[in-house]
Amino acid sequence: MRESDAQAIAAIYDWHVANGTATFDTVAPNAAAWADKITDFVARRYPFLVAERARESGSGVVAYAYAARFRDRAAYAHTCEDSIYVAHDARGGGIGTALLAALIDTARASGFQQMIAVIGGGEPASVALHGKCGFVHAGRMRNVGYKFGRLLDTVYMQRDLREEDTP
Repeated sequence: MRESDAQAIAAIYDWHVANGTATFDTVAPNAAAWADKITDFVARRYPFLVAERARESGSGVVAYAYAARFRDRAAYAHTCEDSIYVAHDARGGGIGTALLAALIDTARASGFQQMIAVIGGGEPASVALHGKCGFVHAGRMRNVGYKFGRLLDTVYMQRDLREEDTP
């Protein structure tokens, strides 16, 4: 990931905010906010990865994933929360699986021991992706989000990073 990826990351996230329930954001941050987040992640040495694909107009970012501390309290220092988004026109080709596997390895190398996925809307594709990468169901919070005129659940999944069986 580079700060110059901020515009592409913003475009991917914009689509998910406007069209999906994986995020409960209703207004997407702009590229400048993403650039600030990238700078913050670099300073904290948190994993932030992008996947690029060759396109007719050159290569471009088609997915991104990052991991940050799950909570700020000291007792959570070895637990991170992941976030992964794939461009809407690049879904279903295995990019998410490869990127999440790389994030797991990078988070492990960064000293994290547990990874939590907080899946807005209980999105079936995200639940399946995380399951494929060794996450297990850890809980469900019912009707905690409201987007597109309906109440939504949040699914929690967990991956023990001390296990070396990344796909």
